Amino acid sequence: MCNRYGYNAPHHRLQEIFGQLKLPFRSPQAIPNLAPLEEISPTDPAPVVQAFEDGVRLDQLRWGLAPPRPKAGPIINFRSEDRRFDRGRCLVPATHFFEFTGVKYPKTKWRFTHAEQDVFCFAGLVRDDRFTLLTCEPGPDVAPYHDRQPVILPLSDWGPWVDGARAQPAIRPSPAGTLIVEQVEPAARLELR
Repeated sequence: MCNRYGYNAPHHRLQEIFGQLKLPFRSPQAIPNLAPLEEISPTDPAPVVQAFEDGVRLDQLRWGLAPPRPKAGPIINFRSEDRRFDRGRCLVPATHFFEFTGVKYPKTKWRFTHAEQDVFCFAGLVRDDRFTLLTCEPGPDVAPYHDRQPVILPLSDWGPWVDGARAQPAIRPSPAGTLIVEQVEPAARLELR
């Protein structure tokens, strides 16, 4: 499951993309000047795009829905198969995400970026000012590294996804060639003396 991702595009880039989609940002602050976020972890605040009036707005929300029971962790990923999401749909902007392989520390870290877009969006859900990422079966680019993948929406589905009044776009794995995968060197082990 995706438990790390990043968003490091210039803050005006989202305005450009959503403007081209005829989904202007509507809110007093429009788009705040976001610091580059190379690695967003569960419970970190992160940018989320939601419907607002006749456009969209950008909020900073915590990643992970409230735990369903005491002592459980936050729900950072939510299975999407055979489910309808009629409320709380959001877009989670990203420039990359990570998966890890191996059983021993340090695990091998893999970085996934979109082959054609500098910014892409995960399908997400917002509940009580927190968000989660939707997951599905992995596409061919992710399958060698993990048995699930975050739902990456095609650009044409961003508007219908964020607009809860419109029919929910299909949720599906990313087609082959959507993602570029590169190995990230594992962090050096600290030597204790």
